[in-house]
Amino acid sequence: MRSSAAFQRYALLFLSAVFGFGASDAGVAQNRHAKRINLHSAIERAIAHNPSLRTFEHQLKAQGGVELQATLKASPELNVVVEDALGTGNFKAADSAQATLSISWVLEGETRQGFIDVAHAGTLSLTNEALVLRLDVAAETARLYLTSLARQARLQNARRTSALAKETVQAVKKRVDAGKTPQAELARAQAEAARRLLDYEKRVYELNAAHRLLAAQWGSTHPAFNLVDGNILNLPATLSFKSLRARLEKSPVLMRLLSDKRVKQAALKLAEAQSRANWRLNVGVRHFEATHDQAFVAGLSIPFGERSRNPGGIAQARASLSQMATKKDELRVALQTTLYVLHGQLQHSKNRVGVYREVILPLLEKARSETRKAYNLGRYSYFELRSAQADLLDARNALIDASSDVHLKVIEIERLTGVKMSKSTSVP
Repeated sequence: MRSSAAFQRYALLFLSAVFGFGASDAGVAQNRHAKRINLHSAIERAIAHNPSLRTFEHQLKAQGGVELQATLKASPELNVVVEDALGTGNFKAADSAQATLSISWVLEGETRQGFIDVAHAGTLSLTNEALVLRLDVAAETARLYLTSLARQARLQNARRTSALAKETVQAVKKRVDAGKTPQAELARAQAEAARRLLDYEKRVYELNAAHRLLAAQWGSTHPAFNLVDGNILNLPATLSFKSLRARLEKSPVLMRLLSDKRVKQAALKLAEAQSRANWRLNVGVRHFEATHDQAFVAGLSIPFGERSRNPGGIAQARASLSQMATKKDELRVALQTTLYVLHGQLQHSKNRVGVYREVILPLLEKARSETRKAYNLGRYSYFELRSAQADLLDARNALIDASSDVHLKVIEIERLTGVKMSKSTSVP
């Protein structure tokens, strides 16, 4: 028939185009030329070459300059003073002149140490921020890796479904040729097979896009792999909510807040030190031209006035420090709430995986098999057969979605708590 021949030509052209596009599905695993990557390698590359981390390195270097600058003491001043010269009478020339050469410097006291403490606290804060950023990069890399792994599984489903649709076309054609089924059912079967091929094409594109996004984590625009290792259906063991909540105090987010608090504490000490006026010491030697004698001179400048010279700065620093305590309480509540929600979603997703794997999929596999047998015997129409196949495909994809959600929730919980829940989290 013309429609059947046209469909076959389209299928051959389409499949050649798809495989020429560089598709990567479960079948690639059997290809010795497959370029593979695992999660550990992906995270290592991201940590070493992620553009945002490389940018942050410059901030750390700049902060190193700030800390170095804080250790430098104020430079002393050299003073030269000539008196009693170029005047009138006895002071007309320089015979009665007095020349004083002295050095003066500021006694900074606690102020210098205050600058050093603020700079050092800033370095520690940036270091903790870098750790949090690295954790975020690792979590995002793992998320993109799992996305690739899930799309790999969906591509395998699409390939199996497309092959099944082609088999169904042949089965319907036999019944049409035998006069047991109307021609319209063959047209529907061929249209369904074409739709499944289009779905396969979409899955190929989605997988290649996922590979691009993953490779971008280490600054690459051309992935050097076409297969990610692992099985999205292998679920990690997880910790209880109580156990995770107990470890929230070591959360990277709270640790970063603690570093910020140290910066505020150092800033308060500096503000208090700056409220006390610095003394200036001056020492030198004076030459008396008239007698050709020299004498030692010394001086001490002590500002007077208000006892505290920086009340506004101190008030601001104290308010900022008090705000940190409020922020910590607010953040702790937010972290516990988020952890509770994520852990509940994790348990629900694990339950979904169990129900789909142990109940729904076996029943739908049986239903499809029985429907296919009944269709071959003429008891069911093509509509019932197509419905059974579609239900099975939807359930398989739902299992992938639920499994992917489990892994993603584990990643989010690990990022939140800084606790590795299971070795198998790094998709085997």
